Amino acid sequence: MARRGAAALALALALLAVALAGTAAQGAAVEDPDYYVQEIWSREPYYARLEPEPFSPPLPAGPGEEERKLRASEPRAPKKATKPKKAPKREKLGPETPPPGKKSNRKGMKTKSSEKAAGDDHRVPVARDAVREGCPPLGLETLKITDFQLHASTSKRYGLGAHRGRLNIQAGINENDFYDGAWCAGRNDLHQWIEVDARRLTKFTGVITQGRNSLWLSDWVTSYKVMVSNDSHTWVTVKNGSGDMIFEGNSEKEIPVLNELPVPMVARYIRINPRSWFDNGSICMRMEILGCPLPDPNNYYHRRNEMTTTDDLDFKHHSYKEMRQLMKVVNEMCSNITRIYNIGKSHQGLKLYAVEISDHPGEHEVGEPEFHYIAGAHGNEVLGRELMLLLMQFLCQEYLARNSRIVRLVEETRIHIIPSLNPDGYEKAYEGGSELGGWSLGRWTHDGIDINNNFPDLNTLLWGAEDRQNIPRKVPNHYIAIPEWFLSENATVAVETRAVIAWMEKIPFVLGGNLQGGELVVAYPYDMARSTWQMQEHTPTPDDHVFRWLAYAYASTHRLMTDARRRVCHTEDFQKEDGTVNGASWHTVAGSLNDFSYLHTNCFELSIYVGCDKYPHESELPEEWENNRESLIVFMEQVHRGIKGLVRDLHGKGIPNAVISVEGVNHDIRTGHVGEFRRNWKSSSEKAELQLLPIFVSYLRGCRRTPTSSFHFLIFY
Repeated sequence: MARRGAAALALALALLAVALAGTAAQGAAVEDPDYYVQEIWSREPYYARLEPEPFSPPLPAGPGEEERKLRASEPRAPKKATKPKKAPKREKLGPETPPPGKKSNRKGMKTKSSEKAAGDDHRVPVARDAVREGCPPLGLETLKITDFQLHASTSKRYGLGAHRGRLNIQAGINENDFYDGAWCAGRNDLHQWIEVDARRLTKFTGVITQGRNSLWLSDWVTSYKVMVSNDSHTWVTVKNGSGDMIFEGNSEKEIPVLNELPVPMVARYIRINPRSWFDNGSICMRMEILGCPLPDPNNYYHRRNEMTTTDDLDFKHHSYKEMRQLMKVVNEMCSNITRIYNIGKSHQGLKLYAVEISDHPGEHEVGEPEFHYIAGAHGNEVLGRELMLLLMQFLCQEYLARNSRIVRLVEETRIHIIPSLNPDGYEKAYEGGSELGGWSLGRWTHDGIDINNNFPDLNTLLWGAEDRQNIPRKVPNHYIAIPEWFLSENATVAVETRAVIAWMEKIPFVLGGNLQGGELVVAYPYDMARSTWQMQEHTPTPDDHVFRWLAYAYASTHRLMTDARRRVCHTEDFQKEDGTVNGASWHTVAGSLNDFSYLHTNCFELSIYVGCDKYPHESELPEEWENNRESLIVFMEQVHRGIKGLVRDLHGKGIPNAVISVEGVNHDIRTGHVGEFRRNWKSSSEKAELQLLPIFVSYLRGCRRTPTSSFHFLIFY
């Protein structure tokens, strides 16, 4: 036993030395500490742990063999995209010689494999056609693949390094040295490559590529080879019959192109070797790899990072019809606490459905706050939509299970959820699929309008009046009226926008969140910079301390938003504000939902960016649900923070439109039709402070504001 233990230790140290030597030879960046932990746990060669049935065994190498040939059937026509949608195939195999007009070295383009056999240990087994199946993305776009797992032959500069070669990654405004929009090779020749280390045996099935995201430059790869390896030293090129396969790349820089491998390849590493590129450009690319990780109980790294959920929910992407059916199922399961209604129709005539969850659905109860979530204003930001459908199921199930926290939330709050505000845009994105839609397919409404900034610009009216010192005498600091031009039929206003405005004017919402995608941050108003022509300027509201608290309530309970170790999604690092940001200091937007809600209603609205990947693969939904579940609930609970009360006349009748003012806060609210009001405040820990707040009540009589002493009561939370 002692000898066996000593031998095992020696083998482990030898494997570690080989791995370290390989990394040094490759010129890779320094890895994180966990990178080599798996080597100690895995004491067998990678190929020795393959299941014998699905894969072909390696061929023996004879003496003097010129090249290693893979045992594989003839290439079949590439299948459609991994998602069962009508995505354009775009999977034609490139010719052996590059298309005319593309930069390349014609010598060696049509060659046999040049990788020499070094021994059977380095052979890469191939899966048989009989077991082919669609595999999900490895996670370059979702950041599951870390920067330490990406390597390249060369790069132009740090901001164009291998870590930037992720599908759909966006460049910064200045495209500077830190945050550029792709991996770009340091030289334009046929020896350049970008490589992914899956850190475990993986069945690779396809590659998706894009060009460089840039406002000024046009760089993309038009053809490439694919190679795989088990040790990052000996590489096997994917074959097309007896020769190396040349895959057709991109014809422009933004539309993703999928190429499926003719036969799935089992290996740990995969490498992309550009063979030609755009005439006036450089070797630059963004990519995603499709692959199925193989079971490996000895892989410590994988076990440590596994994410599972115990919630029995419908984790899938839903078409419009499937969404409607799911809402009906939830309504039938919890008919006593749910109601389905619609707030209008889209440009294409699809109903904008909403679900109400309350102990008395369809009825506003005095003293019970109204809350809403809106998702899908951008049709391609699909994660928020699916989170809302999951939230509806979760609230129903937990209420039936008598979860005390959920029961209290449902019985004390009237919750409204719109999962898809832009169903027309979503249908476009759904057709493209989660990987092939690019960054913007389906973002806008059918008539090309961005709903998120299609609301009336009330900020300019307010600030103009303040500059003229007309606040609050001539122009109120709240409930600012919508301009006449905006209400006209000829105004460029989406029907979906008009539907939301009417909905918000009808229901006295206190707090709301609109879910978006492509980032991990919570943005609070103002979203519009006050200074003219400023693209970024911190522009706080009079309730800035409240908004910062609300934003932090969501971000701090999210699994990743406040994690200082996580990588930035694209260009912005929001860690200095704990996963929150003032909208205008990020990028100015006129006519946002957040600003409109604050200035036209009593509702405090925030934008919640729930993930780096706007449209994650279906397999990612359970983990994304776990990332956001607690935050979604905690944010709803914030609607009970602050002060509430009734304003009545001497006869006990509620006074509507009474103005509630707090000294030192230049933003008022108004009572509802029964004299009820609620005002958000920072925290329930401030009861003593709230009790000392000078609160003034007045109501409008004609054009005059008249003080009243008929203030009935306040309840402090």
